[in-house]
Amino acid sequence: MTTAPVDLGDVTLSYTSAGDPSGPLAVLLHGFPDTNHTFRYLAPYLAGLGYHVVAPAMRGYAPSTVSATDDYSMAAVAHDVNQLHERLGGTSEAVLIGHDWGAAASYPTLSAAPERWRKAVTMSVPPMPLMMQAFTTYDQLRLSWYMFFFQSPLAEIVVSLNDLDFIDRLWADWSPGYERAEDVAHVRAALADPANLTAALSYYRAMFKPIPDRPELEYIKATISHTPATPLLYLHGENDGCIAPSVAEGTLQHVAAGSEMAIIEGAGHFLHLEQPDEVHHLIGEFFGR
Repeated sequence: MTTAPVDLGDVTLSYTSAGDPSGPLAVLLHGFPDTNHTFRYLAPYLAGLGYHVVAPAMRGYAPSTVSATDDYSMAAVAHDVNQLHERLGGTSEAVLIGHDWGAAASYPTLSAAPERWRKAVTMSVPPMPLMMQAFTTYDQLRLSWYMFFFQSPLAEIVVSLNDLDFIDRLWADWSPGYERAEDVAHVRAALADPANLTAALSYYRAMFKPIPDRPELEYIKATISHTPATPLLYLHGENDGCIAPSVAEGTLQHVAAGSEMAIIEGAGHFLHLEQPDEVHHLIGEFFGR
């Protein structure tokens, strides 16, 4: 794995890469509270299949920079991904994989520029219509309490206490029984600076705000409610303590023809770390068809 920066204007993203640079591009997007270290198993697997694997630290997560415009909307993140595709010489054979916020960002990325992506995988966050429906239910609101707490200015204070113990507790709740120390250590490093922590929380604050009027985001805004035309594989852990597996029911009604879905037994929210062999097998099969 090698690391390099790419200046996208509003942010400079730091990304790790693996595999043959002449191979088709595979972009891997992490979520919260996580880092691109989360793909330490998946990246070499995809490199072995011939992909040029690129896993950015998402905007605001060190060593990537915070946004110069303080924009953490999904439109901004989706634009980052499509810019990354262009800067790294991606073609129509590129594939996109997103987990958690990375999944949420994948849907508008695909809708806005389907010509860039051959196939995609999203994990742990189903399409937005299902998430919006879930937020009308007590069961999912109970699990999603932290999203609403993050709207408070108290969030930075509480989350930062005791060396980000809050983050460690979220991992414990979301993937019960998973040995998380290595992953949480990387999150602590990425969010150690208060500016980076505020950036990570700002993804949630942007949920309740209009997309900023930035000309470069107009193509995302115009298609953000569209069903992605790119076939995708959706994966969800059966023991997910963040997004209830029941929320993902009906996923195939909100994605393109040729899409597939699987529930991963014995896995929680971080399924690609908990059951990597099963996840790799499903992704490899899907990309190979």
